Amino acid sequence: MFTLGSCVVRRLGYGVMQLAGPGAFGPQADHATALAVLREAVALGVNHIDTSDFYGPHVTNRLIRKALHPYPDDLVIATKVGAQRGPDSSWRRAVSRQDLLQAVHNNLRNLGLNVLDVVNLRAMFDGHGPAEGSIDGPLTALAELQRQGLIRHIGLSNVTPAQIAEGRKICQVICVQNPYNLAHRVDDAVIDDLAGSGTAYVPCFPLGGLPLQSSTLSDVAQSLSAAPVQVAIAWLLHRAPNILLIPGTSSVVHLRQNLAAATVALPEQALAALAQASAKASERADQPAV
Repeated sequence: MFTLGSCVVRRLGYGVMQLAGPGAFGPQADHATALAVLREAVALGVNHIDTSDFYGPHVTNRLIRKALHPYPDDLVIATKVGAQRGPDSSWRRAVSRQDLLQAVHNNLRNLGLNVLDVVNLRAMFDGHGPAEGSIDGPLTALAELQRQGLIRHIGLSNVTPAQIAEGRKICQVICVQNPYNLAHRVDDAVIDDLAGSGTAYVPCFPLGGLPLQSSTLSDVAQSLSAAPVQVAIAWLLHRAPNILLIPGTSSVVHLRQNLAAATVALPEQALAALAQASAKASERADQPAV
């Protein structure tokens, strides 16, 4: 368990992005299965769901409401703002005061809530990973909406260490959501710094990096009678106590498999093998393309 602001959540949650259509755009082809996945997640004890109204757009939030409303008392729904989808499925930066006000109200309406538990401001300065640029304006606007009672807690997404420091001067930042996995460990120092202050770190794309069919993951998984995806999740849970995971899936079977990773214990030999594979993957990622 982890204390996320005023909420207590299980460290292994669920991210709903895959419940929208391809590229998180448009509706899910199997509506009934999407609802079943959400209901099964909560039935299995998940009480931290990550979403955004720009998934679809509007698709995943409406699914959450249909599947789970009225919500369990302990369910924490974290959403993101700072982007919009174009009619061609493109991603557009949307951080004006009016953009953010509209995004917050869209989330409230489609989720059927009066206040949002957690709103993450997604920084988009290069369209992909974290990149430098001031977040003062949009974060100040979100802090004002928090004072108005529309938002309970604020987090940051896709940010650099400098932006985290800037954000902390504006409001309390309870979580940071950035790309991180076995093969992409740029944020190692960030995770440790946040752990020292009790701030959550939520990896997005936690199952990326090392291919799940890699020999190291397969060997470790086989030795533990587990699936490679479960080993990847277990490694992240072991990495630091402030890491909260939100692996996504559109399959009930894969959901159960992901959540069962919480019971996988990694012995020292397995951790050493994964550390070696992680270092090699990072070296390959740092090599310039020819």
